[in-house]
Amino acid sequence: MIKKMGYQWHLRRLMAEKEMYQTSDLVPLLAERGITLSREQVYRLVTHPPQRMSMDTLVALCDILDCTPNDLIKPEVVNAQVRKTADGSTGPTPIAPRRTVIRRPGQP
Repeated sequence: MIKKMGYQWHLRRLMAEKEMYQTSDLVPLLAERGITLSREQVYRLVTHPPQRMSMDTLVALCDILDCTPNDLIKPEVVNAQVRKTADGSTGPTPIAPRRTVIRRPGQP
């Protein structure tokens, strides 16, 4: 079974904990750390989980918010395929061999 992983992005919550409510508040703080992003890029970074981000940006955000990458990003399984068994427990579906039956024309 293949697990598809996703994540929760907690930048907005961490900003609120530091009483930073405007996404534009991050622009000068990032610039102080050598990260030049437009107001629009910072807005997207705060409001949407990023698909790609430089390590420099991640480290700068952690420094600004006094947090670790684990505080910003929470991994989660987004499509676990689990099937209930006859006894009510859950678990991966076992693969059982199936016997092949060959029927010839004219035989029941």
